[in-house]
Amino acid sequence: MRSETGLAAPAPKWLALDRGTAPAARQQTFDSLGTPLRDVTFVVVDLETTGQAPGASAITEFGAVKVRGGEVLGEFQTLVNPGVPIPPMITVLTGITTAMVLPAPRIESVFPGFLEFAGFDRGSVLVAHNARFDVSFLKAAAADLGFPWPAPTVVDTLALARRALTRDEVPNHKLASLAHLFRTSVTPDHRALSDARATADVLHRLLERLAPFGLLHLEDLRTITDPVPPARRRKSTLADGVPHGPGVYQFIGPSGEVLYVGTATDLRTRVRSYFTAAEKRARIGEMVDLAVAVRTVPCESVLEAQVREVRLIAACDPQYNRRSRRPQRRPWVTLTREAYPRLTIARSLDVADLDTAWGPFGSHRQATEAVEAIQGLVPLRSCTLRLPRMPSPSARTCMAFEVGSCPGPCVGAVGAADYDHLVGRARRVLEGEVDELVDHLRERIGAFSAAERYEDALLVRERLRSALVGASRAERLRAWARVPQFVAARPAERDWEMVLVRHGRLAGTGRLAAGSDPAGALAVLRQSAEHVEPPRLVGAVTTAEETELVISWCQQPGVRLVELEGSAPPIALPIRGAHRWDLPPSG
Repeated sequence: MRSETGLAAPAPKWLALDRGTAPAARQQTFDSLGTPLRDVTFVVVDLETTGQAPGASAITEFGAVKVRGGEVLGEFQTLVNPGVPIPPMITVLTGITTAMVLPAPRIESVFPGFLEFAGFDRGSVLVAHNARFDVSFLKAAAADLGFPWPAPTVVDTLALARRALTRDEVPNHKLASLAHLFRTSVTPDHRALSDARATADVLHRLLERLAPFGLLHLEDLRTITDPVPPARRRKSTLADGVPHGPGVYQFIGPSGEVLYVGTATDLRTRVRSYFTAAEKRARIGEMVDLAVAVRTVPCESVLEAQVREVRLIAACDPQYNRRSRRPQRRPWVTLTREAYPRLTIARSLDVADLDTAWGPFGSHRQATEAVEAIQGLVPLRSCTLRLPRMPSPSARTCMAFEVGSCPGPCVGAVGAADYDHLVGRARRVLEGEVDELVDHLRERIGAFSAAERYEDALLVRERLRSALVGASRAERLRAWARVPQFVAARPAERDWEMVLVRHGRLAGTGRLAAGSDPAGALAVLRQSAEHVEPPRLVGAVTTAEETELVISWCQQPGVRLVELEGSAPPIALPIRGAHRWDLPPSG
């Protein structure tokens, strides 16, 4: 938000004097073959921003720690007025509010001082955790202000941690996890200087861990995260017979089992990358070391390759694939069919119930958060008892009723007509009228944030995100998966790429040469397409993930709907549906 008070913005806050950057002179030794790490000046940087993408978001806080030889030389910290209000979700995460940044200096006042402090033009090395994020914002700021980017050497502690630590030591490589493992002197808290201090401690511990691997000089940092074992390099011959073009590839284990399934726009290039430094995932490296063969399935189009990948993963359940496993068992949120309906999480859903359901969700936790979101707006009962329409004289209240989270139909505390009204509200939300729910959750987030109850606000934010994910996904599936048959076409380089979809399943693909008769190509496509019976259960003939791939393809620029079965319902999303809302960033 731009300040109009006329007050001069305060200068950046220097928390300690810079003690200089020139290393002490010493007699040259074999260390002169490279720059010893003890002589390298590291500037550990952390930024807080209004969002994830430069250009669409702005910097709200700088934090930097300059270290050399394990000694802190100086620190730099300042809030920055981004010129826009701080989004509530960012306030929940960082605690930085619009009121805090309003009197702060603008980026044009801060950036020159930061560059002078950092001394990148004098050989300092930039360090950050997930450095791509921070560097992208720094580059964008330099470009916007007309400063040449000094292009310093960049060290990413995230990459170093992946090289130095095993899953047995740490569950993930987030900064908080590393700080806990190494017991850093500062706990990261999503404020720039605290996170920079914690990252500096993590950097030193990681350098100690990696010293036995030959990390002794600055030059070693450029290759320490990219080693390729000789045995893996020798396996590159497995890619020799792989063709170019789109398709699916499978890595095969010593007993003929499928270890991993992937898709590529160019099979040969993608498979060869697994045997180079481009492949940095430790788990996938382990898979490549086990593999004895590569099997490929060339495809006519990228969409066909993506769909085949989803089907093969579901069929083979490869050990090293984490995505798309057991897609038919993903949870849905819907209403039960009882005298007093309640919200429930189901692993199976009738097609007839798709109108009043959300999902499928990626996890049971996400589905539970969606249930809690609706339950906070419409307090339906949560017990699993089969209640009669008329309350039993012997019925007793439960804890949920006592704390006010259940209206109590079991004891007649709410009449059948009033409970039916609550069910109707919940049903309308599930059908796509989510505005009331979104407004309710956003109000709660704002109230919790104002009271500095940030953990509670974060919990509600995750409920909001889960609700919008499930609701928007269900809207798309209702619109597209119920269509018995449609044909769509997209212009390719020299022809048209055609797809025939039945009940959300990709049943056939084809090509239409430019200038040829489309009627003949359509007839061939219909005759050669897979027969798909109308499903009774959602997911019986295809997975939601496959249908989502088809939908995404159909919504690309230039795609035309060629044919829609005459009795098919119109393909449309609800006017007041969840698709209109931007999803809040995940935590």
